[in-house]
Amino acid sequence: MASSTVRPSAEDRTPQAPDDVARRLLDSAAVSAYDPATEVDWETPLDRDFHGASPEWSTLYGTAYWQELTDAQRKELTRQEAASVASTGIWFEMILQQMVLRDVYAKDPTSAEVQWALTEIAEECRHSIMFARGAAKLGAPAYQPPRFATELGRVFKTLAFGEAAYAAILVAEEVLDVMQRDWMRDERVAPFVRTINNIHVVEESRHMKFARDQTRKRLAGSGRLRRRLNAFVIATASYVIVTSMVNRRVYANAGLDEKRALAEAKANEHHKSMMRSSCSGLMEFLASAGLLTKPALAFYKRANLI
Repeated sequence: MASSTVRPSAEDRTPQAPDDVARRLLDSAAVSAYDPATEVDWETPLDRDFHGASPEWSTLYGTAYWQELTDAQRKELTRQEAASVASTGIWFEMILQQMVLRDVYAKDPTSAEVQWALTEIAEECRHSIMFARGAAKLGAPAYQPPRFATELGRVFKTLAFGEAAYAAILVAEEVLDVMQRDWMRDERVAPFVRTINNIHVVEESRHMKFARDQTRKRLAGSGRLRRRLNAFVIATASYVIVTSMVNRRVYANAGLDEKRALAEAKANEHHKSMMRSSCSGLMEFLASAGLLTKPALAFYKRANLI
């Protein structure tokens, strides 16, 4: 299955008046918002004949190990991997919520920008609960990022501000978005997972638009040193986020040989290619914002995003 590439529209690349984007996003949220508690089928028992994600997005797809797996093992693996991605999403959404709330603290609450920020936080809260319930229904444990990632996230959410915060938010959201656009259309994926992905894609499209707009606005008039420093911070955060998406325990929990699975996943050129092709639009935006410096590129390459 070909992955979807998200490219910034002409509107996304054009500077907007201070509250224009926020007003349009508020209008959009009023029309197309979801309540996962009622939209997702939580009652029907898990049907193990379905995958948790498109098989082509599995970290083992295309490897010798994948060829040896039974159909049931492949489906269990994709369910565990989807649950791990969801858990990583929860982790970063908690970071995102704190950064956005800190950014609008003491700003004018009557402005469209602050009201949109609060709306985004509300949506992210619902997404986190939705992801948690979805992972539990997939029969997975509460996967957590590695300890070093958790601690770096604690520092990042406390210190990151301006374009560093919003561009990192954009990277995390777009990487999830390109995967989920495939999963939500794939009839091999469990129906309730497809619904979760559809809700997230629709609502995150607004969040990504706001993050792109804020990144451009915060960078306006910035000097070379500031851009280079922020490029490095954003790339480092992106590397930690992306490399934490699939917890190593998914393989053992799917009944596989963890050591062999890790080795083959690490060398899997198919998965690396999927990540690179799906993030081309994101890299184009970062380049247009002057955030693809040589040190930053090294991190994106290590994360297989470019």
